[in-house]
Amino acid sequence: MPFRTRELLEEWLAEFTDTDLAGLAEAEEHDSDPGTDPGLIIVRLHNATPYMFLQPVGPGDPKWAVTFGPREQELVLGSEELAGLAAELELAARLCAYLEGRSQEYIRTH
Repeated sequence: MPFRTRELLEEWLAEFTDTDLAGLAEAEEHDSDPGTDPGLIIVRLHNATPYMFLQPVGPGDPKWAVTFGPREQELVLGSEELAGLAAELELAARLCAYLEGRSQEYIRTH
């Protein structure tokens, strides 16, 4: 049963304790097929463009998938930018794990 509404995701983002996320991630509305979970988190990267998004794998499934937005050009980074991108990806991985944990908790308690 779909449950990850924008309002719930905004709550979860606010509770996510990593302050480095401020301004990088936001819950969004998106059109979803009937029977799918509408959850969507957009993460805008500073060290790579354009963005990536996190969304549930399927209705009632606690797993989340990360999708990178399309690129028109090759991404060329120096060591400093690459280290910054690695830090952003690590933060996104922690957020994804957090969302999976919250989804498991929600499924267990509702």
